[in-house]
Amino acid sequence: MIASLFLFLFFQVAQPTPTPTAPEPRKTPSATTTTAQEKEQEPAIRKHSIRIGNQTLNYTTTAGFIPIRNPQTGEVEARMFFMAYTLDGVQDVSKRPLTFSFNGGPGSSSVWLHLGALGPKRVKMLDDGFMPPPPYELVDNEYTWLTETDLVFVDTVGTGYSRATKPELASKFFSVNGDIESVGEFIRMYLVQYQRWKSPIFLVGESYGTTRVSGLTNHLFERGIALNGILLISPVLNFQTIRFADGNDLPLILILPSYTATAWYHKKLPPALQSKPLQQVLEEARNFAINEYAPALLKIDRLSQAEKQNLLEKMSNFTGLKPQFIEQNNFRVELAEFNKELLREQRKMTGRLDSRFTGFDKDASGNAPSFDPSLTAIRPPYTATFNDYIRRELDFKSDLEYYILGGGIGTWNWNVTNNYADVAPALKLAMSKNPYMKIFVACGYYDMATPFFAAEYTISAMNLEPELKRNVSFAYYEAGHMMYIEKESLQKLKDDITKFYRNAVRR
Repeated sequence: MIASLFLFLFFQVAQPTPTPTAPEPRKTPSATTTTAQEKEQEPAIRKHSIRIGNQTLNYTTTAGFIPIRNPQTGEVEARMFFMAYTLDGVQDVSKRPLTFSFNGGPGSSSVWLHLGALGPKRVKMLDDGFMPPPPYELVDNEYTWLTETDLVFVDTVGTGYSRATKPELASKFFSVNGDIESVGEFIRMYLVQYQRWKSPIFLVGESYGTTRVSGLTNHLFERGIALNGILLISPVLNFQTIRFADGNDLPLILILPSYTATAWYHKKLPPALQSKPLQQVLEEARNFAINEYAPALLKIDRLSQAEKQNLLEKMSNFTGLKPQFIEQNNFRVELAEFNKELLREQRKMTGRLDSRFTGFDKDASGNAPSFDPSLTAIRPPYTATFNDYIRRELDFKSDLEYYILGGGIGTWNWNVTNNYADVAPALKLAMSKNPYMKIFVACGYYDMATPFFAAEYTISAMNLEPELKRNVSFAYYEAGHMMYIEKESLQKLKDDITKFYRNAVRR
């Protein structure tokens, strides 16, 4: 479903002599006969340059496939598409960081981080991140991460151009575990074919991509690939923190500060709160959620009338919602209800991915929006510009449909029984095994899909030893799920990750 597509979001030794940053992949023996189709799928390799301030970056792009084979039979079961950016003129690639980038879903291609923040080109949005009028265009990205790291954008099976070789094999990749295993094999094969075993390795994920990245940390370590760091953009590691369901009150508590941020942005808070800086208001909202709202939910039918009235007034103050509405919903206001209700009197709804966005629904009634105005604002610009860019500038030609968001993924197996998917234990185990691995967590205050307080809770609940907890750093942005569409947040994100990379690769 669309909601989950953004959650709801990763070695051959090189000699220390000059080598091409993006060498041709070496031909490796195959356990099966190479087909004509495989022979035709040579990568498209092109040279480019970009001017950033007083600096010119010359770089090579490689767009192609890596086959994913059955480890027992050697049969090619899928081909995963990637687009790599490698800086030219690097004398020793063992000192050049390499970052594998993933978006979320499950079911989203890598286009959002690729053309939104990391790559040398970005989609031109309005400065506040809102949709510009068509036709849409790409511009040079002065905030590209290529200054700090080589980049590999990976489309998991069922997204982008990546496909299983047979329909009956597809379900093997459509699960939490199957996804991690196939992506882990992709990373191993990339390090082999492009001789990057000795490079500092990073993973970056957005939304479900952070689930994938966190699960990969221990999976890769057990295969001899220790990471220098991971970057979690709009993370969700424990799905209990975001899944609204009967008997699961946790998301109600963790999203409340995000309701406060949204109400503050749309000027729906009472004057005493509205007049304060956002960060101060959110700290008060956190304290209310922890110290008053959570305990009240544990004994909601045992509260006295006076206690209920006090809770109603405070919830109304922190959410901008009317007390009557909160009481009618039994003090449990789920996200869709909030998005529909906050601006109902203006006949507007607020966005899920980015609650700064508003839209007009088909009518002002109902309990939930019929679409997400923040998603509809970004999908056309990214779809149009990518389809032109991949052919015109990267020179990759294919008649396949590039699955930007959905379309290629079947039913997803969460690999859980009577539980919620949770990769936080795997991340904690990897941190214990590799105490050098750094963690960067980026959260948008107006992200309602993966709320910032849920990310804070998840890391806190890992109960890390102090030495390991020091490896985790948080950064916050006054934007939404894709904070980089807002230009000031894009610049801040680049500043934040520059410090992160330079700290994580110190020798």
